[in-house]
This record gives sequence, structure tokens and C-alpha cells, in this order.
Amino acid sequence: MSEEQAYILGTDQEELYRLGLQHQVWAEEAQIGWRLAGFGAGQTLLDLGCGPGYCTEELAFIAGIRGKVIGIDKSENYIDHLQQVNQLRGLNIEAIHADFYEMSLEDNSLDGMYCRWALAWLPNPIQVLEKVYKALKPGGRMVIHEYYDWSTLQTEPDMPALMTGIRAALDSFKKSEGEIDIGRELPAKLTKMGMKILSTRPMSKIATPGNVVWQWPKSFFYSYFRRLVPMGYLSEKEVAAALEEMEALEKTVGASICTPLMFEVIAEK
Repeated sequence: MSEEQAYILGTDQEELYRLGLQHQVWAEEAQIGWRLAGFGAGQTLLDLGCGPGYCTEELAFIAGIRGKVIGIDKSENYIDHLQQVNQLRGLNIEAIHADFYEMSLEDNSLDGMYCRWALAWLPNPIQVLEKVYKALKPGGRMVIHEYYDWSTLQTEPDMPALMTGIRAALDSFKKSEGEIDIGRELPAKLTKMGMKILSTRPMSKIATPGNVVWQWPKSFFYSYFRRLVPMGYLSEKEVAAALEEMEALEKTVGASICTPLMFEVIAEK
């Protein structure tokens, strides 16, 4: 798999920065989930779809010197980045470049797993979750953060050209191999697998100009809309009009963006 195929937005330096920004927006929610799941010192934790390792690094500090975090991602560039971070910080991280379907996990070896925005892009996420299930110790827990309803992404006031871009993005997701709103399906699927659902939690954010949350959808628009042109979902003219409206929205008094609704599922083996 090429680096361009590994992530829908690529794995270049610009995307590395965007993912760091994205993590700043969602780090608090991740930490709440880890705390609710009881992730702690001495545990072996899996960060599935770790990307460049922003969560992996935080989990490694939680696991401590007697614990361990395994970060698995299909981007070789991001795994290389994580290995550099690990050496710099002196953490106990095992960074693995692997396709999720081909990853090798030892049975009954994990105390917990965290996953954010990895399952939505897979044609068969249950096959991957079943591999993780086998690797969990009895009582091991999964913390999963995925979209519940991506269509909640909208602006106030309404910006027609920008909404054309947003609808095109959602259309591209709906026609992909995965299910963008996989979050809503997880409680039933995990229960069928044999997991016990401990808790669920909706996570929504309203962005306003000037706060860090605002930069999350804005950076996505600037990165992904341009990618939709060669894919046939938008024209160059439509992208230019959408981004022009984004700039206008940012200067509008009282403007806001409702970001896609996220969903947390915590389950126990």
C-alpha cells in the first residue's frame, strides 16, 4: 500500500500538522475515555491506527515504565515518526507498520485497546475487532471513538458553496469501502462478539472563530476539498468558492460550525 493510499488526506508534513491540531481538539475526550476504562500503570495497551502517535505517546506515559504501548498503523511514514518520538522520549512503545487485517497480536496479551477514526475506513472492521478481542485479557477493555453522524457538520449562518463541499466530502465517504458512521453500529456488533458494553457517550463540539476547535474543520476543508477534484466530486471552481466562503464565515460575527457527532463506546471482554 502506498503512502497516498494509507490515509484519505495523505501522510505528508501538512497532514502531520493537521493531525496534531486535530489531536489538540480531541485529546481531552480521549483522556476521559481512558480514565473511564481504567487504563493505568503497568498495563499493555494497543493504539490501533495510531498514525504519527499523538495518543500513543500519552498512553505510554499512562502505562509507565513497567507498562507498554503497541502502536499499529498502515502508514510507514507515521510509524517512522513514532519510532523517532519513542527514542526521543525514552518511552516503552512498540511501533508496528502493518495492515490491520494482517497484524499479529498475541492471545490474552492486552489490557486495553484505544481506537479513533480507524474503523470507519475499513471494509470489514469486525474482522479487525475480532483479532483485538482475542488479544485482550479477560477483563480487558476497548475504548473506541468513531463518528455517529458525520452529516451534523454544518455552519451558522448557512454558506451554500461551503455546504456543497461538505456534501461532496460526505458523498465520497459514503461511496468508500467503509462506513463513515460506524460508531452507531458498534454497541450491537461488540455485544454480538461477546463484549460487555460498559458505557457510551456522545461527543459534539461547536466551533467559533478564534478557538482551536475552529481550526479542525477549517484545516479539513482546505486539505480534502482539493482532493475531491481529481476524484470527480468537486470542480476547481467549486473548491475555490467553498474556501472563499470559509474565509467569509470566519469574519462573520456570531458564526459557528457544528462539527460531526462523535461517539464513544467502552466495552469489556
